[in-house]
Amino acid sequence: MSENKIPYKIYLSENEIPKKWYNLRADMKNKPAPLLNPGTGQPLTAEEMSGIFCEELVKQELDNDTKYVDIPQEIQDFYKMYRPAPLVRAYCLEKALGTPAKIYYKFEGNNTSGSHKLNSAIAQAYYAKNQGLKGVTTETGAGQWGTALSMACAYLGLDCKVYMVKVSYEQKPFRREVMRTYGAEVTPSPSMTTDVGKKLLAEYPDTTGSLGCAISEAVEVAVKNPGYRYVLGSVLNQVLLHQSVIGLETKAALDKYGVEPDIIIGCAGGGSNLGGLIAPFMGEKLRGEKDYRIIAVEPASCPSFTRGTFAYDFCDTGMICPLAKMYTLGSSFIPSANHAGGLRFHGMSSILSQLYHDGYMEATSVEQNDVFEAAEQFARVEGILPAPESSHAIRVAIDEALKCKETGEEKTIVFGLTGTGYFDLVAYEKFNNGEMTDVIPTDEDIAASVAKLPKVPGQE
Repeated sequence: MSENKIPYKIYLSENEIPKKWYNLRADMKNKPAPLLNPGTGQPLTAEEMSGIFCEELVKQELDNDTKYVDIPQEIQDFYKMYRPAPLVRAYCLEKALGTPAKIYYKFEGNNTSGSHKLNSAIAQAYYAKNQGLKGVTTETGAGQWGTALSMACAYLGLDCKVYMVKVSYEQKPFRREVMRTYGAEVTPSPSMTTDVGKKLLAEYPDTTGSLGCAISEAVEVAVKNPGYRYVLGSVLNQVLLHQSVIGLETKAALDKYGVEPDIIIGCAGGGSNLGGLIAPFMGEKLRGEKDYRIIAVEPASCPSFTRGTFAYDFCDTGMICPLAKMYTLGSSFIPSANHAGGLRFHGMSSILSQLYHDGYMEATSVEQNDVFEAAEQFARVEGILPAPESSHAIRVAIDEALKCKETGEEKTIVFGLTGTGYFDLVAYEKFNNGEMTDVIPTDEDIAASVAKLPKVPGQE
């Protein structure tokens, strides 16, 4: 198809929104390792998990075999408020770069939460409501997940308690206020409202917090309060399942115009956006139908894939959650407070970790000054102020497009634009003022954290 027939924005119709989520695990030869009970070291049972998670979500978490899962009608109806999301041909960026590469991005910021997180938030809130629960608890780092969950809970009439990483709580007050506007109770973490928070503050009184710490607090509150369950915005199998709507729409839009990507790029923190974007493409790769180059991009200050260890670890700093086998920097790892680019979790999705370990995808890390440079370049030509997290993918998409300029190759690049950066202007201000620094952990820092990995049979 000639280029002039491919529009700037490729929209699917409302009827083309996926009716089923795609479970990538069904096509994986090597399944992700099961969650373990930290007390017994044995695989976590559905009964044990149901004390933390909603019953239907437990089923989704443990299901490695069902390829497609029906999306309940009420969730489909909610999706229609902001989906289908556009797939955009970045003609202006291509022109600015002078590259023969064709660049597309899937834009997930077309909702008040400003990110892709709403795709799973509404699903998890729906299952909590269906179970007759009073409310849910969660953590949030940069605030996208907390904002999305507060929106979903408000829509369904659920109580929502959010523990927000302290440094983000202080740096992003407007994100916090959006959550409160939707009725959420937002607490900076670590806090004095939980036993684990008090313990961490006693040991590290000046800590700026971490996602692992906030998870510990949210889980503790959920377990101690009848009628509440804990929900998580990334990492878990169930979350990647819900986020597959991103990749399914992306592939449908590309197929509509006969476009086949060579390179697929996504930012990687815990794995929800990346896992969702690549799901149907990775499925084709696993089945031997097609091949794609898939790149995970993470921050140099929190490099789980590129410098982490593939091992069982706690998902939380308080060491009360189940153990997940993943690429991890150690649950005690806390990124520098000077790191403003998001993607701060110490570990990575077990699904993505297994795929990376098996060689189906690659990973790279980038420094945040380079990330914000790419963000501003993109904003000036494409007209969208991108979230810092999304800008990690933008950085590598630009780099790959410039390589095409050098070689003359006409590769097709697709990346995930996970959301907007309008609540991240403090970070943009630091970059524009020349005050942004790149704090990269030393080998000694990472080794000290990894040395505290839990003792699991068969794990060195």
